[in-house]
Amino acid sequence: METSFKSVTLLLAIITMALSAGLFYAWTVSVIPGLKNMSNSSYLEAMQSINKAILNPGFFAIFFGPIILLGISIILQYRTDVNLTFWLMLAGSLCYLIGTVGVTVVGNVPMNDTLDLIELKELNTEEINAIRAWYEEKWNYLNSVRTIFAVLGFTAIITAIFYAK
Repeated sequence: METSFKSVTLLLAIITMALSAGLFYAWTVSVIPGLKNMSNSSYLEAMQSINKAILNPGFFAIFFGPIILLGISIILQYRTDVNLTFWLMLAGSLCYLIGTVGVTVVGNVPMNDTLDLIELKELNTEEINAIRAWYEEKWNYLNSVRTIFAVLGFTAIITAIFYAK
């Protein structure tokens, strides 16, 4: 029973982590390039809208799911065998927890919250331009960091299954 629970938990962890890494990667290669072509005011309006829309159960499941599922998987692996599988799972989890979730919570979310408070229609062109200059470069950098760590974490977890007993 515990072996099947262990396998199912790890499988769900891999799926949620794959979806999360895929979301960040897809954003990097499709949404960011598309937004670059928008006017400053349209860009900021789009980001305000996207930042609100992404706060939904589907996103929360794939963003926080790996933390919970990998935590359980690591405990189960530790209880049965502390081997390369355990260490790869731990490394992948830490990559995701610190590099993806941590960067999002400490970096992207506060920027999104600040942008959300701005009444764009009340600003002049210079103010709009300054806000985009402040927001876009830093936000995109942080997104790149969290994407890289999500992919690294996913890679470690996938590699771990090759060593699982």
